Amino acid sequence: MQRKVTKAIFPVAGMGTRFLPATKSIPKEIMTLVDKPLIQYAIDEARAAGITDFIFVTSRGKSALEDYFDDAPELESSLAAAGKMELLEILRNTNMESGAISYMRQNRPLGLGHAVWCARRLVGDEPFAVLLPDDVISSDKPCLQQMVEAYEETGGCMVAAMEVPQDKTSAYGILDHDNADGNVVSVNAMVEKPKAGTAPSNLAVIGRYILTPRIMNNLGTVKRGAGGEIQLTDAIAAEIGAGRMVSGYKFDGTRFDCGSKAGYLQATVAFGLSRPELREELSCFLKELVATKA
Repeated sequence: MQRKVTKAIFPVAGMGTRFLPATKSIPKEIMTLVDKPLIQYAIDEARAAGITDFIFVTSRGKSALEDYFDDAPELESSLAAAGKMELLEILRNTNMESGAISYMRQNRPLGLGHAVWCARRLVGDEPFAVLLPDDVISSDKPCLQQMVEAYEETGGCMVAAMEVPQDKTSAYGILDHDNADGNVVSVNAMVEKPKAGTAPSNLAVIGRYILTPRIMNNLGTVKRGAGGEIQLTDAIAAEIGAGRMVSGYKFDGTRFDCGSKAGYLQATVAFGLSRPELREELSCFLKELVATKA
């Protein structure tokens, strides 16, 4: 029986330069889709998967993240006095119990692998999840929950995967894999951003991982890879090289790349249309806008 996955790492140390000037004063992870910050979508997904320990790997200028998950007694009292109980409940759902969140500093920008490695002492000898808040996934069953259920059968390391157009494979880590057993594929190799025409498949890794504690040892020994950074994919590839199980999980749902402006705008529209109280007005606006631009 596999050990339960109860810890998750959220690498949130990036500067968010693609969203300047907005990110001059606020962390990118606090930017909202409709009325919820990106980080809240990731936290809600982790909670649904049974995560109880949340590890944030941060950097300078990220104190707004800590404030967001703290209690806001003055605001709560104001809402209660005004009888706005529905808003009060929404607000309270953003609070985190003392000790549920840990914060680690990544003091040098050495890549995703290094950010994960910074949390090694908090992970200890347990399996753990990694969630990249830039990747927002809309699905009936949250993506990480789907993965945790599959991991209980497979063990080893598991990465979320989705098919991308062949001409986009050079922007992703791509899996060389065997035929799928349902949603699960056995991974033979991982190729980081292959040159055009050389990708072993069109199955790309996106920002959800379930990893064994051995990954931390691998991260401590792998050399710097692409961009002079410590790559998480290199540490996972070392598990494949050692003959250990690495699986790709073809999740059910739609992924939005909120690390790009276009993806963020697409997600905003999609999540807005999914809200019953906004759907009709927003849909009419979009139809009129398209008609005037045609």
